[in-house]
Amino acid sequence: MILSLTTSYCSTAAGIFTDDFYVTWGAPNNVKLVNDGQVMQLILDNSTASGFASKKTYLFGSIDMQIKLVPGNSAGTVTAYYFSSETSNHDEVDFEFLGNVTGEPYILQTNVFSNGVGGREQRIYLWFDPAADFHMYSVLWNEQHVILSVDGIPIRRFANNEAAGVPYLRMQAMRIFSSLWDGETWATRGGLDKIDWGQAPFIAEYGAYKVDACEGGAGEACAEGKWWNEGTYQSLDETQQGQLSWVQRFFLVYDYCTDSSRYPVPLTECSLP
Repeated sequence: MILSLTTSYCSTAAGIFTDDFYVTWGAPNNVKLVNDGQVMQLILDNSTASGFASKKTYLFGSIDMQIKLVPGNSAGTVTAYYFSSETSNHDEVDFEFLGNVTGEPYILQTNVFSNGVGGREQRIYLWFDPAADFHMYSVLWNEQHVILSVDGIPIRRFANNEAAGVPYLRMQAMRIFSSLWDGETWATRGGLDKIDWGQAPFIAEYGAYKVDACEGGAGEACAEGKWWNEGTYQSLDETQQGQLSWVQRFFLVYDYCTDSSRYPVPLTECSLP
């Protein structure tokens, strides 16, 4: 089963699932297209998980994906939406949605790997119910930083601090991945709340998406003149800085930079802007 996303080397494209993604596991019963092909469903049951990946890889750009998470008792489930190169010293940017029991909020865990080094988890609560409707989850990635956003509000920034010795996501093209799987050993309250298989099937839905990015191998010329590579997007403006501060103040529940038991000496980037 092949699903897809139409993008030229340097063009903007609204996604058409039947053009651009392929199923990584769960076919044919646990990955479905509904609503005349406008929505893709990933399904988790006690027989298999499910997932998809983009046929193309990308090096810098802006990527948006609408996702509606598993409703009800989603404890133990993990809906992962992430970008990753496929090397031993891989680069990776993660959105991981950790399910919860009915009435308790999802946790969104983000992580960044650069040159094979991760361990940069942050966790936030969201300011809405992500299972009630579709919401947009975005990555803007250029030479200066990676910005993770929810409905246009930045929730995390990973800056290029190569000058301070921190590897940056600059050399490896990444593929888009998503999956819905059983993470009950750790996802909800450290594994205390297990999946209730009596509630299966668990369904996450993917709606409108858009890619404005340079394909891997396109060369430096691709990024020239792209809006996401202009000076305005090389840093956060005052409004965006305020939004990020709001998220960190009211919704941040874990930050690797402040976990002294895990990192007695904080990682280098934790003391840098």
